[in-house]
Amino acid sequence: MKVYSNHFILKGDSDYKDLAPVFPEILEAFLSEIGQMPEEEDIFQMFVELNMIDLRQNRKPEGYNRKGRIRMVFPNDRKEFYIKCFNKSTDMSRITQSIGERLTEAGVDFETESDLDMSF
Repeated sequence: MKVYSNHFILKGDSDYKDLAPVFPEILEAFLSEIGQMPEEEDIFQMFVELNMIDLRQNRKPEGYNRKGRIRMVFPNDRKEFYIKCFNKSTDMSRITQSIGERLTEAGVDFETESDLDMSF
């Protein structure tokens, strides 16, 4: 199965805790873009808080891996997160740009990479 992904690799002194100030905005933009924003605010806040607990303690958060055309993944072995999909026709550029802008505004040092033909 082919996986198409855009990675946000934390560089220098940037770490998970640096994502905390902008993570709610990133998650909201991500869920809105993929059409999975919960109708109930409490459910959205639960997703935010579950991730924020880890981010505040500078730990890898869960991300958003539920069924959907695009997922947000925080791998165990690297200081990064990425969005992935299984359909090459899905345009991830808008959400990638949106996340990148929010990270830049928060002063997070990162670089992006694309794995357009990564097989898993």
